[in-house]
Amino acid sequence: MTTDATSAKSARRPHHWRRDVIELAALFTAVAVADAIANLIGHQPDGPYLLVASAVALAATAAFHTWWARRHSHAPPPAPAADTPSASDDPGTSAAAGETVLWRMRTTVRDVPGSLAALCTVLARHGIDILTLQTHPLARGTVDEFLLRVPASLPARELSRAVAAAGGSSTWTERADTHDLVDAPTRVLGLATRTALDAAELPLALRQLLGRCTIHSLPAVSVTGRATGDTAPVEGVLEETVMRLRDPSGGVITVERPYLPFTPTEFARARALVELDARLGPRVPRGEHVLTLPEGNEITVRRADRADLDAAVAMHGRCSEQTLRLRYHGPVRDADRYLDHLLSPRFGRTLAVQTTSGRMVALGHLLWDGDETEVALLVEDDWQRRGIGSELLARLVALADEAGCENVYAVTQASNTGMVAAMRALSLPLDYQIEEGTLVITARLAATPARPLPQLPPYEQAER
Repeated sequence: MTTDATSAKSARRPHHWRRDVIELAALFTAVAVADAIANLIGHQPDGPYLLVASAVALAATAAFHTWWARRHSHAPPPAPAADTPSASDDPGTSAAAGETVLWRMRTTVRDVPGSLAALCTVLARHGIDILTLQTHPLARGTVDEFLLRVPASLPARELSRAVAAAGGSSTWTERADTHDLVDAPTRVLGLATRTALDAAELPLALRQLLGRCTIHSLPAVSVTGRATGDTAPVEGVLEETVMRLRDPSGGVITVERPYLPFTPTEFARARALVELDARLGPRVPRGEHVLTLPEGNEITVRRADRADLDAAVAMHGRCSEQTLRLRYHGPVRDADRYLDHLLSPRFGRTLAVQTTSGRMVALGHLLWDGDETEVALLVEDDWQRRGIGSELLARLVALADEAGCENVYAVTQASNTGMVAAMRALSLPLDYQIEEGTLVITARLAATPARPLPQLPPYEQAER
């Protein structure tokens, strides 16, 4: 790319008077030599023919000289020496040519002509490449959302100061990755497809659509059967950093993002996802995985939902009070009340284990808890200590990893050695916290690269 400085140098070449004197002297010399040759040859018998031949040779020589001069005037300039300054010596350009990182940036500018151009000019001066740009018109100004390729040497604080100097306000920056390179329509269609295939994907789709936010699904009726009073109008409510959407299964979905107000465009997209979920109704993928236990019994692991409520209640009836108490941390008589909530795909994902006869013998829950994710297990007494709990936990953690969760935690008691052993078998960094006899074990998924689903060596697995 040619800079303004280079163009100016090419347009104004230095003029030297010595070159003009040399050309004038050469012209007089050529005239004198031509006159002497003409007088000498003109008196010979073949003089006229020699003069014509000389004229042709002179014309050919002049044509060749003109062609040669034009060819070299368009030749590319020679490469500069190593110590010659160039445009690449500019700090912003050299940084852009080196290591770069991806940033997402959102800022608000005045809705006047030239405001976006001024902002882009400042970004260009810092060697920043704009990969994508979305605009969100507001009543007072316009929110511009960028995906930027920024020199790694440029601090985020300096970038924010430069944007503020160009007229940007309420600037927010966040590190991005290669997944953000997908354009907005394609990303929204992908989230809609995931939501259409699995009702449990709606909270995750909203989180990926809106960035870092906290999502709470509040039921219309509590586990004790009392109305909670949490409702929202069909069209939803947008209040700066909070949006409330009517949950198709009852209750309300609350989305909070304290650090950055929602735009009307984001609110419309979130409402469209919720409406899609409402139109499709309850749905859960029906894939099954068959495991063969060491003693030869076959069990099936599959997704569960509210259609399995009666089978889950029957399994509760076969579990001992100690098993139910370790799982629900409360009065055993209230255990059945939690099942309707736990089996709802709105609050997470549930895996069920059943025998060849169709009897449910274990449940594993992955529960969305705001910014955090909880895992919980319940295995019928007669089927404990056969590796079923470890298999369920490994699959739940794999689902959490696929959903982009950074941590999962389990709430249990220190005496529940089976749950503690299952968490340790994950081979993930664990944090332990004990309060009044309750043990909270947190596994940090982000600290370890994505791994394949752990398998139990003695088992044979097949997939239907």
